[in-house]
Amino acid sequence: MKLHDFYYELPPELIAQTPLKDRSASKLLVLDKKSGEYVDRHFTDILDYIDPGDCLVLNDTRVIPARLLGVKNPTGSPIEFVLLHRLGEADLALKDYPEPRYPSLPDNCFWEVILRPGKKAHVGTLFDFGDSPTPEELMASPLLRAEILEITEGGNRIVRFNFKGAFEEILDKVGIVPLPPYIKEKLDDPERYQTVYSRENGSAAAPTAGLHFTSELLDKIRAKGVRTAFVTLHVGLGTFRPVKEDNIEDHLMHSEYYEVTPEAAEAVNEAKASGGRIISVGTTSCRVLETATDDSGILRPGSGWTDIYIYPGYRFKILDALITNFHLPESTLLMLVSSLAGREHILEAYRHAIEDRYRFFSFGDAMLIK
Repeated sequence: MKLHDFYYELPPELIAQTPLKDRSASKLLVLDKKSGEYVDRHFTDILDYIDPGDCLVLNDTRVIPARLLGVKNPTGSPIEFVLLHRLGEADLALKDYPEPRYPSLPDNCFWEVILRPGKKAHVGTLFDFGDSPTPEELMASPLLRAEILEITEGGNRIVRFNFKGAFEEILDKVGIVPLPPYIKEKLDDPERYQTVYSRENGSAAAPTAGLHFTSELLDKIRAKGVRTAFVTLHVGLGTFRPVKEDNIEDHLMHSEYYEVTPEAAEAVNEAKASGGRIISVGTTSCRVLETATDDSGILRPGSGWTDIYIYPGYRFKILDALITNFHLPESTLLMLVSSLAGREHILEAYRHAIEDRYRFFSFGDAMLIK
């Protein structure tokens, strides 16, 4: 299939810039994936479409303040970092990086980051981050210092951060929650870009289908006899990377870290075995489910990296239904939902959503594909 097959015209004013006051007050477009029929509802009506015995699968990742604004040492010129993923011992086992040289900052950790401007971020370059008012004061007493250790094939950097204390606490002081590039307005409350059930730090972007749920709504869903299972996928900025290949099969997906606990696998497998539906909240949960499910349709516990690419022609192994937001034209996420409901059905539903003035993208309205 061609990239242009997934194009649609979206009036810019329909891109939601701020969240609604009430998380669950959004619209809900309910789409039958087999017939293509759709109906307009409100998100709280999701209770009418989830049955006892079903299992709702949610991504419990939490967005970290992954955007860092600092200065290059010793010039004081500005720099912006965005944290992509933290490197563990296995990632560093064969590396021969130089030892840190900063006794006042005795603790360290390693990350892959993107940064700009990147032309002068050579191996060995230092960058400082903190809350000092001037570049000179910041370099004299940084809360966080980064040293470039390696340049990856894609142009990202492997850096070592040096600090004193707990990295997460320092990140809370100096970091900023990154918002998608299409959101231009400032977010007054950073918690509105977190799901109410977020708990596993690691994402650079929110699993936005989950933003519609309140704790009260989840309690009502459970009271109805619906299982809930939490999986983790740490969303990377690659989710916003445009597809550039005309033939969509030539696109290379980014990798993201996922985890399925034994408890989550048990809940999903029991629901499936008893005839319940597996309903994914968001494309991120969907990608975890389809990655970790074997060919016999059993969800296996475990963790690792997934670059699963779901586009029309894909045969789902375990997923039955999907709660999702409205996605960008020509995006891999639009291809994923098209693989579940059919491209023609999706584009017709999107045409209706535009005509009915639905709000689009991260802070926008929702769709249930059943």
